[in-house]
Amino acid sequence: MSNKRDTSNLKRVIVDFKKLTPEVLKLLVAAYPDGYDDRNIISFRNANGERVEAVEVLTEDTKYLVKISAKLEYTMENYDEDDYEDFEDDDPAAVAEPDPEDMAQDDDE
Repeated sequence: MSNKRDTSNLKRVIVDFKKLTPEVLKLLVAAYPDGYDDRNIISFRNANGERVEAVEVLTEDTKYLVKISAKLEYTMENYDEDDYEDFEDDDPAAVAEPDPEDMAQDDDE
């Protein structure tokens, strides 16, 4: 008997960075505290036939496939729960797009 959870009955939601909510970001950071690597990445084709790479995070009723990007990686690395305390958990406006200059500075380190 496998201890893997049956996820076939879960609602599947593909999440782009623009639609990332504090709740999903918190789940991602909890699931991948040291970041994700190639073993965690799922590749699939979207409705337009384009190849998409994502990482998976599960809740009781939903499987989120969060599209990976440099913005997502940076936001996960710099996650601070306090940044989101004034927002609702499902508010995509709460997760600000990182400043490209800040991301470039991280690359230089």
